[in-house]
Amino acid sequence: MTEALLTASKPELLDKEGDRTLRGVLYDYFAFGRSLEACREIFANFVDLSTTQYLILIAIKNSTAEEPMGVNQVAERLYLSGAFVTNEINKLVSDGLLEKSPHPDDRRRVQLTLTQHGLSLLTRLAALQRPVNDALFGMLTRDEFKVLSQLLSRLASNADSAVRLAEHVKATLKFQEDQRALTTNSPSPRKKRRTTLRNTR
Repeated sequence: MTEALLTASKPELLDKEGDRTLRGVLYDYFAFGRSLEACREIFANFVDLSTTQYLILIAIKNSTAEEPMGVNQVAERLYLSGAFVTNEINKLVSDGLLEKSPHPDDRRRVQLTLTQHGLSLLTRLAALQRPVNDALFGMLTRDEFKVLSQLLSRLASNADSAVRLAEHVKATLKFQEDQRALTTNSPSPRKKRRTTLRNTR
């Protein structure tokens, strides 16, 4: 495969067959991702929540007294904007699933906890989640699962910067293509001179 057709350039991502292994990884990841998205929608629908509200409740359920979660912590954990998470949290508070209380160390902040209603909802949901998550990940050994957890954490932490890079490179390449198109379509200086001479005769 010629270098111009490769979809990556780092040696770690390439092999003797070019980027074939990388493409296989992505195809498998997209297939697994679609299944995860479908399961997440089923989980959220089961308890009459949006998928984001479902994720927020799960994230807060896994917080601890030593590390309580506020809006910013939830947004960071879910890789979502603070404004969007704030809106969804306010809905959950209104529905009686979450409650806000002052942070013990910083009165300017709030910490989020599940209400009894929220805990009951997640207890009901867990009966559905357990067999599905076992089916999704049960073929992995404990060591494999730990490696997967570490790798996905590293990949997720860099994903936003990759998206920003994609937008920047796309705009740069588009600009270069537009400039080349203008140069190609415009008459050459010699042709322009002949046109000017004809017009003055």
